[in-house]
Amino acid sequence: MAEKEGNRLAKNFHLDTPHVNHAFHVKGADHAEWGMKDRLSRIFSPKTGRTVMLAFDHGYIMGPTAGLERLDLVIPALAPGIDVFMATRGALRTCVPPTFNKGIALRCTAGSSVLDDDMSHEVIGVDVEDAIRMNAACMAVQIFIGSSGEKTSIQNLCNTIDAGNRYGIPTLGVVAVGKDMERTTKFFLLATRMLAEFGAHIVKTYYCENFEQVVAACPVPIVVAGGKKLPEEEALTMTYRAIAEGAAGVDMGRNIFQAEDPLAMTQAVARIVHENYTDKEAYEFYRDTAKQSR
Repeated sequence: MAEKEGNRLAKNFHLDTPHVNHAFHVKGADHAEWGMKDRLSRIFSPKTGRTVMLAFDHGYIMGPTAGLERLDLVIPALAPGIDVFMATRGALRTCVPPTFNKGIALRCTAGSSVLDDDMSHEVIGVDVEDAIRMNAACMAVQIFIGSSGEKTSIQNLCNTIDAGNRYGIPTLGVVAVGKDMERTTKFFLLATRMLAEFGAHIVKTYYCENFEQVVAACPVPIVVAGGKKLPEEEALTMTYRAIAEGAAGVDMGRNIFQAEDPLAMTQAVARIVHENYTDKEAYEFYRDTAKQSR
């Protein structure tokens, strides 16, 4: 077994040598079977290899969130600008019409609310049969590396990966960051690599310093979480840097639905992700679009 002490610190990430896909447009999925690739193609555009995900699963631990008081009104209005809905089964079934034909990243873990000091002890709240009924493109499981619930959350991930592999459904491993957890390059290098080596097909994590190292060291696509609400210009800059440094997409929540003009923000983010706009070009697009909609 590898020992914690005495290891050399990883340094050579070969940043000048990009990962090459030989037979498929999604990183690390060349050897996946047909059904898995079909679902991954609902998440990552075959034209760009990237994705814009809209996260609105906050209610499963937070209750009504500012901007998401009425899911049935907010989410359908944002559908034109995004590729994937990331949500709970309850929100999807009750508030989102099935006619939008978007990829579904189905939240499959359930846990304590924000009233609990330690939310890391989650359980599997959705089985693979319901994921199949929901026509999920992937199943999302949150992992709490470095927390008291780390082992349980890893077991949740592995069980979900095993179930998904039986039916050709990818698993999205979500790196959780609690109030007492690290937010360093070293932490994200560890967490993202662990999730990929456990078998996650996609990893969702946060943008950080030396992010290009995190991407290079992770053998599956990384999608960047939007995190806390930022001014629109700053959120677009973060998106641009993440994509420029190798992210395969973003999963925006509060930085979209709490924006002054949420639809214009989804469209601006999509311009960066799929059309290679710079952050300045995207922000100019956002301002112009928001102004026209007033």
